[in-house]
Amino acid sequence: QVQLVESGGGLVQAGDSLRLSCAASGRTFGNSAMGWFRQPPGKEREFVAAHSRLDGRTYYNPSVKGRFTISRDNFKNTLYLQMTSLYVEDTAVYYCAARPALLASSIFVQDYTTWGQGTQVTVSS
Repeated sequence: QVQLVESGGGLVQAGDSLRLSCAASGRTFGNSAMGWFRQPPGKEREFVAAHSRLDGRTYYNPSVKGRFTISRDNFKNTLYLQMTSLYVEDTAVYYCAARPALLASSIFVQDYTTWGQGTQVTVSS
């Protein structure tokens, strides 16, 4: 079972960049497809990006494609989300999540079974 801890959130201005990290403990990180999700104030949790476990494929919400980059370092058991050209609308609590081991990537909240506690990202105008 993977356990996840996010870090790197904060208060930035529109146009700035920020990198989120998600440190994973447990033996199955390398075998798990991983994702980033976010929950804006008063809204439902939504998909941001996903990274496959083996072939390096990545998937993005169209609203962040070209601005955000998801990556992972299986030796460091860490998932990253590099965010650039941030918008006010990117303000949210950001969560990393893991699928059960050996399953394919997914963009759906319900397909992820392990979640971090979240890190707040606030973008001011």
